[in-house]
Parts: sequence; C-alpha cells; structure tokens
Amino acid sequence: MNLKQLEVFLAVAESGSFSRGAEATFITQSTVSQHIAALENELGVKLLDRTGRGALLTEGGKLLLEHARRVVAGAREIEPAMRRFRGVEEAELRVGGSNIPGDHMIPEILPLFLARHPGVRLTLLQGDSREILDKVAREEVEIGIIGSRFDDEGFAFTPLGRDEIRLIAGSAHPLAGRGPVGIDVLARQEFIMREPGSGTARTIAHALAGAGVAPATLAVRASLGSNEAVKHAVASGLGVSFLSEISVRKELGRGELVEIPVDGLKISRTFYLVQRDGRELSPAARAFADLMREQYR
Repeated sequence: MNLKQLEVFLAVAESGSFSRGAEATFITQSTVSQHIAALENELGVKLLDRTGRGALLTEGGKLLLEHARRVVAGAREIEPAMRRFRGVEEAELRVGGSNIPGDHMIPEILPLFLARHPGVRLTLLQGDSREILDKVAREEVEIGIIGSRFDDEGFAFTPLGRDEIRLIAGSAHPLAGRGPVGIDVLARQEFIMREPGSGTARTIAHALAGAGVAPATLAVRASLGSNEAVKHAVASGLGVSFLSEISVRKELGRGELVEIPVDGLKISRTFYLVQRDGRELSPAARAFADLMREQYR
C-alpha cells in the first residue's frame, strides 16, 4: 500500500466514478483500476462495487475511506510543515541551561530571539552542567549552555564568553569598602558556597588550589543549591561568597552587594554551547546558537 493508491481510492470514492477519479489524479482509467485492485488484493477486502450508478463503496471501502482521508491529509501537510521548519517560521526548540546561563544569559537574549523568530516556541530546562550534558546526550534538549567543559566523547563544545567570579559580601560586611585584601584574609572569613557539583564550585576550587589555598580549609557556613539563595544569604550578612559577575551585576549596581578584590587571585571561566557531535542542528537551534555567539563572544 502506498500514498498514490490511497489518493486514487479517495478520488474514486469521493467522486463516485472511476472515470472522474482518473481525471482528478491525472492518470488513465485502466491505471485507476490497477491501483484499486492492488489495494483490494493487499487488504483482502472488496472496496468498490461497479454499478450502473457508478462506483459504490462497500462496508470495507467505507472503513478504509475514514482512515485514508486522515493519512492523505497528514501527508499533504508534510511539505508545507517542512517549508516552515526550514525557514524557522514554526518550530519547537528545547534548550538546556546550567545555573548562570539558565538564570541570566538565556533569559537576557530571549526577547531578541523571539522577536526575530516569533514562530519558535522555546522550552528551557535547567540543572547543573553535568545534568544538562546528560540531557543533551539523551536528546531531551537539542543544545545546552553550560559552565564547564567535560571530557566525555560524543559532544561538540563551542566556547562562548568568559565570566569573572568575584568575592562578594553584603554592603554592611566589615571588609566592604576597604579596597583589595590579601589572600590570607580568606582563611578568616565564613563562606556561603554553592553545592559541590556545580560548575561554579569546581572553578573556584581549582583557582584557589592554584593560588595555594586548599578549598577544604575555608570555613564554609552553608552550601546552598542556587546562586539566588547564596546571594540572599550573603546580602543578609551570613558570610561572603565567590559569585559569578553576571549573576550579581544588578545587586552590585544597587549597592546591595559589594565586591572585595583579592590580591593575587583571579577566577574566570568559559561558558560553552554543547551539542551532540556529528548531529545537524535544526534551523531554530542554529539561529539560537548564532545569537548566543553574537551576544556573548
């Protein structure tokens, strides 16, 4: 059974005539008869009776007519749907974002992206960097924006912009407004940190170790599951924290949080756009990736 046979069957059934069915499908009447016979042989059911009044549907033909209409209508939608897909006129896009990209970078470009591509419906899934990589692997999302690069095979990582991670305190903290401090001061502070599995936590631990500070020696008062929770705790005076500059811009601008420069310590990291290696992105995903590179290169 093929689509052409179903189209011919529909033309005959709806016109009530083999000759009119042939005209509607631009084939000869004998070819119409061949298509109908092939369908009847394959299905094992007589579909049409030839009478003096034309071609009449049998009960089996009536049943096939219901299904054939849906199949042919669906098939006719394929080409225009693919045209819309190629032009990003109508698409579903699932994107993953680790904490900073998901809370800040992606929402910041979303108005521009949707203004350029109003037919795209975007769904954002969030998690830590490893969770987003796993979602890309399982094809739950087409692309992800994460704060760590992994050695896992089967992925393509494209660098995006760099993010500075700074020591942040509440505006009433004793170190606020004192200017740069020595790295030895860290040992005398109480810290509010992200949970160990986050990309931010890994970057901080690596930078501290490189500066001669063992992360395990810091007095960690609390480990919290999100940057927002850490910011609130720091602003309320519970301690200091290393936080992404992207995530604290507004609070720094409003004076709710302050940066404490640390001599001899510079922490930065690169965000990455990740996708399955060797898989072609959909037009919507390509447009989204291009805009991320444009905004954060």
